[in-house]
Amino acid sequence: MTDTGFLSDLPLAGDLVGTDFEGWSPGLRAEFEAHAHDGEVGSRLLSANDRVRVWEIRLSPGERWHAHRHVLDYFWTAVNAGRSRQHTSDGTTREVSYEAGETRHFTFTKGQYLLHDIENIGDTELVFTTVEHLDSANTPLPLDRR
Repeated sequence: MTDTGFLSDLPLAGDLVGTDFEGWSPGLRAEFEAHAHDGEVGSRLLSANDRVRVWEIRLSPGERWHAHRHVLDYFWTAVNAGRSRQHTSDGTTREVSYEAGETRHFTFTKGQYLLHDIENIGDTELVFTTVEHLDSANTPLPLDRR
C-alpha cells in the first residue's frame, strides 16, 4: 500500500517539491527497493521493551538516513529546529521545516505504512526522538541490529 493521503495534514507533507519520482536517481530508487521492509526507523535504538521502541535520528547538515518503513503507530519529537528533504515511496519529494519540541503522531491501520527517507538540508544538526508502539495494528518489523 503506497497511499499516503492520510499524511496530507501532517508536517511530513511540508512543501511538495517533486512528484512522479522527479529528480530521483537510479541509486535512490534502488535504495527504496532494498530498504522496502527496513524497520530501523532511527539511527540509534535508545530503548526497547515489550510496549515501545525509542529511537534517535541525529543528522549533521547534508547527512541523510536511508529509506525505512514505518508500520507501527508512532510519534516523533523534533529536539531542535531544522529542515529536511524527504522522499516517499509514492514518488513525492517534500521539504519540511520543524520547530524545537514539535511533535506529531501517526496511526496505521492493518497493512498501512510509510516508506521514506530523511535528509538534513539545514545549517545545523537535526535531531528527532521517535517512539514506536509495539501494540499497533501491524506486526513489528524485525530489526537487523548488527
